[in-house]
Amino acid sequence: MSVVESYATKLARNRLGLWLFVISDAFVFIGLFVARMVLLGDTRPHLEQGLGLAVTILLLVSSFLMNRAEVEIAHGNRPAFLRNIFITMVLGIIFLVGVVGVEWQLAPFGPADGQAGAVFYAMTGFHAFHVFTGVIFLFIVWNNGRRGHYSAEKHWAVEACAIYWHFIDVVWMFFYVGLYLLGTPV
Repeated sequence: MSVVESYATKLARNRLGLWLFVISDAFVFIGLFVARMVLLGDTRPHLEQGLGLAVTILLLVSSFLMNRAEVEIAHGNRPAFLRNIFITMVLGIIFLVGVVGVEWQLAPFGPADGQAGAVFYAMTGFHAFHVFTGVIFLFIVWNNGRRGHYSAEKHWAVEACAIYWHFIDVVWMFFYVGLYLLGTPV
């Protein structure tokens, strides 16, 4: 005998699963931040401050636009949803280019050059991987949105994408402070 679950029941299970994932993933990021604090103490890698601030602002703006996308689809405004999620995706790609394509090239050390290099590349690399997967998630949601798969009543994928994107942004705020602001540059 097959039991058909209601949308509300599936939604509750999906939300629980996503939040359990986010919490478990947060432990890895916390571990990286603790490693930074233990290994580098009151020092920090010598990094391009302007670039760090620029990519941080990009990520904050993208988070705002992701929120707008979620609100717009919840109100049934598909064109505004599509525009906001598309711009969020583009800003995520620019963030990746800024960190991996530019900052990694400008850093005066490599991943094997002592604790500062190991910490910097581990933190930014793991975060960049999450941004990359977030951009893929954004693309899938945007593409499904173009096809009309979401409505004001049913848009769980958009909500899930927003939660994941905001999580990535919050993590970067801590990483930005830890890598670019705390301590004396070495």
